[in-house]
Amino acid sequence: MAGPDPSPSPKILLAKPALVTGGTVAGKFSRGGAAEEDSSQLRSRLPSVASLNLLSDSWDFHFDRFLPFLTENTDFTVIGVIGPPGVGKSTIMNELYGFDSSSTGMLPPFAIQSEENRATARHCSNGIEPRISAERIILLDTQPVFSASVLAEMMRPDGFSTISVMSGESLSAELAHELMGIQLAVLLASICHIVLVVSEGVHDDSLWHLMSTVDLLKHGISDPSLLSSSGSQSSSTGHDKDNKVPECEYMATPVFVHTKLQDQELTPKNCLQLRKALMQYFKQSSFVGENTGIKPNEHVSSSMVHSSPLDSDTLNLFTIPFKKKEENPRAQHESYISALWKLRDQILSMKSPSFRRAVSEREWLKNSAKIWEQVKNSPTIFEYCRTLQNSGMYRR
Repeated sequence: MAGPDPSPSPKILLAKPALVTGGTVAGKFSRGGAAEEDSSQLRSRLPSVASLNLLSDSWDFHFDRFLPFLTENTDFTVIGVIGPPGVGKSTIMNELYGFDSSSTGMLPPFAIQSEENRATARHCSNGIEPRISAERIILLDTQPVFSASVLAEMMRPDGFSTISVMSGESLSAELAHELMGIQLAVLLASICHIVLVVSEGVHDDSLWHLMSTVDLLKHGISDPSLLSSSGSQSSSTGHDKDNKVPECEYMATPVFVHTKLQDQELTPKNCLQLRKALMQYFKQSSFVGENTGIKPNEHVSSSMVHSSPLDSDTLNLFTIPFKKKEENPRAQHESYISALWKLRDQILSMKSPSFRRAVSEREWLKNSAKIWEQVKNSPTIFEYCRTLQNSGMYRR
């Protein structure tokens, strides 16, 4: 005897859903661990959405699947994120998207790491996963950097990489993995308006170092709005010393987000020291000075704590407390939910850099594919790769 009809599969959204009516809906931020686990279990039974990914397993850029979701609209914002595994990148991106976990039958646009993923040390984002909200915010979630699971998946038995990341060069998996993180960060800095640089705690500066490397290597990458949408992609390689530097380079605004801070780390003094350290670390970079209007030796006042507004006139830093199962209403520090809410409001209201000319969503995506070719064929990154190879730190 046939059983009852199975319930319809939940939908994964590319645009913000309409408000739920006809029933009682919990508040926007009433999110519990059980709900996240249910979403993870439901998602595991769905067909893979990896076909929307902008980067394939061969590390090539494919935009044809995502292109139909874009329009000729020129008023849009691109926000990317980069960081190691488990720091909350996808959670933050879901928040920026405006996802309401209380919506019945709806999964978050970006998968959240489940307990099973954490226990088996697996990552849940691959390549670059794009989504677009109803407000025409293009969100780019990326696979984690410094990830043991990503490295394990790309390593051949002989220790070399299964993915060619530099113009057909055969590289060790460790070196290819290092370059993949750099290439992802350079691409985001080239095609986004805002890049969220997410770290865990107050002592991890590995993402600071990555962005400093990006600042040094992002040369010869043009403004995505200045590329001809009908022209052919660059055929130059890293060996080509005659590459011409594009007329205009472009740099997205970074927002440094430190997550999972404990109560004792969230004092105004600690947040001020973290901001001072950030300013000191990047005082010689293009993130400070001409691009931001801040002088390298400018004094950081005690009012510039983690709750200060984000804008393009300062080096942006935001802190997110550790998520507790039960929030104490009498707690002296800002709650996890409140911090996420404030981060979303401030990022979506901040002043971000503009491309040199107006460009449509569809043209931006097509030009992003050409930017990716520039990144993969960058002579600067190629020379950096050679320097790392010659350092003796990686297998030759």
